[in-house]
Amino acid sequence: MIIQLKDVDYIYNPGTPFEKKALDGINLEIEEGEFIGLIGHTGSGKSTLVQHLNGLMKPTKGKIIIDGQDLSSKETKMKIVRQKVGLVFQYPEHQLFEETIYKDIAFGPKNLGLKEDEIDLRVREAMELVGLDFEELKERSPFELSGGQKRRVAIAGVIAMKPKVLILDEPTAGLDPKGRDDILDEIRKIYDKEKITIILVSHSMEDIARLVNRIFVMHKATVALDGPTREIFNRTDELEEMGLGIPQITKFMKIFKGKGHAIRDDILTIEEAKVEILNYLRSKKNA
Repeated sequence: MIIQLKDVDYIYNPGTPFEKKALDGINLEIEEGEFIGLIGHTGSGKSTLVQHLNGLMKPTKGKIIIDGQDLSSKETKMKIVRQKVGLVFQYPEHQLFEETIYKDIAFGPKNLGLKEDEIDLRVREAMELVGLDFEELKERSPFELSGGQKRRVAIAGVIAMKPKVLILDEPTAGLDPKGRDDILDEIRKIYDKEKITIILVSHSMEDIARLVNRIFVMHKATVALDGPTREIFNRTDELEEMGLGIPQITKFMKIFKGKGHAIRDDILTIEEAKVEILNYLRSKKNA
C-alpha cells in the first residue's frame, strides 16, 4: 500500500471566528499503481487533501502513511517523502523560473545531489514522457512556449524526480481543447509506461471517465463516495444530490435506455457508446 490515511481532520484558523473544517475523518487506502480520480465541488476539500499527501500541510488530527512512513513521526524525512510524492499544482507554469527548459527540468534532480550524467538521463526521459523534443527544445526558454508546452515542462520537472506517486491538480485548467487533449494523452502515456500511482484532481467528468480506474468523491470535507469509475458514475442520483454531474455521454445513454432501448447505460466514453449502439442496431436488424 502506497498511501494510507487514518481519521484525518484538518481545520483552518482553529479557535477563531473563521474556523473551518476542511477535512473531516478521512480514511483512505491507495494501492501502488492505481489511477485515482478526485472530484468534488470547489471548497469540498480536494486541494487540502492532496497537499497533505506530501507533507505540505499537516493534519490537525489523524495519521498519514506514505510508502510505510508515518508523516507525523519525527524520524520521517520530509525531503524523501516529497521525492516519492510529486505534486503538480494548478497552473504549474507559473513556477517555471530557469533560463532554459533543460535547467528547469534538471533543477529537482540536481538538488538531489545526482551526478551530471544521471541528471541528463532523467531530463531526457522526462521530456520524452511528456512529448517534448529534447534536441529541439532543451536550450529554449520555457517562457517562449505555448501554455500547453509550459505545462508539459512543469510536469516533466516533477517526473524527473522519479516519484512513486504523481498528483495532478487540474492539469488542463485554462488550456484550449487541443491543449487539454494533448496533456491528457501524455498523462495516460506516463501511467501506461511508468506504472506509477497517479491522482488526478479535475472538475471534468469526461476527463475522469476517460482516464481513471477509481474515483474519490469529496463532499463537505468528507470522502462521500469511493469506488471503481463505472460504479461511481452509475450512482447518478447521489452525485446529483451533491451538485455533481456525470459524463455527457453517460447521461445520453441513460436517457436513450429510458426510452425503451435495450442497451447498457454504464457507458463512460464516446468510443464505448459507439460500439454499444452499433451492436444494438445490428441486433435489431437481425431480430
